[in-house]
Amino acid sequence: MRPLGEAPILASGHGWVVLNKPAGLASHPGPRGGASAEDYFPQLSRRKDGPWLAHRLDADTAGCLLVALRKSVLIAAQSAFAAGQAEKSYWAVVSGGPAEDAGVIDQPLAKINNKAGWRMAVAPGGEPAITAWRVLSRAAEIAWLELRPRTGRTHQLRAHCAHLGFPIVGDPIYAPQPQSAALHLLSRELRLPLDPAIAAIAPPPPHMIAALDACGWID
Repeated sequence: MRPLGEAPILASGHGWVVLNKPAGLASHPGPRGGASAEDYFPQLSRRKDGPWLAHRLDADTAGCLLVALRKSVLIAAQSAFAAGQAEKSYWAVVSGGPAEDAGVIDQPLAKINNKAGWRMAVAPGGEPAITAWRVLSRAAEIAWLELRPRTGRTHQLRAHCAHLGFPIVGDPIYAPQPQSAALHLLSRELRLPLDPAIAAIAPPPPHMIAALDACGWID
């Protein structure tokens, strides 16, 4: 396994760390093994119990990933996620873009299996899924969006954007045409109302910079 180097820490506090997970790195190894964010764990704590992932990000998604270093923080964080108390915002660069400047998509999602694998799709019998979105800026043939998921379904943001007709740039599953770019999706900000509060902001990954610059982003 290729060494990951020093853990990319965005913020830390008593019993927790927020990693800046690189795009292309799985949150956890999964049944097939392989490199994951958990490979950073030995750098984060020498305790016999923990650390633990408090939540997960898609392998292709970069940005804020909360790791609990104490069991009490893990339980509190997971309770906050389950209760919808966590404030999560994402940046996405999408193909085309919506005609409106903001909106909310409230469409249930279900897992669909086929010969090519699986994907999430809007389906009447699916799990409730709600995403608020707003346009931060536009450029030729793309738009820069802020996405705020109110639920936490698998591939929710990717499936919702594709369903609305503006798939995320670089999405290998939900974009209608083959994609050569990496997924342009960033877990930008994470806040949990614990005591003390958890807060972190992630910078855009290198592969998103050109598209954000085209949309007028200033670091």
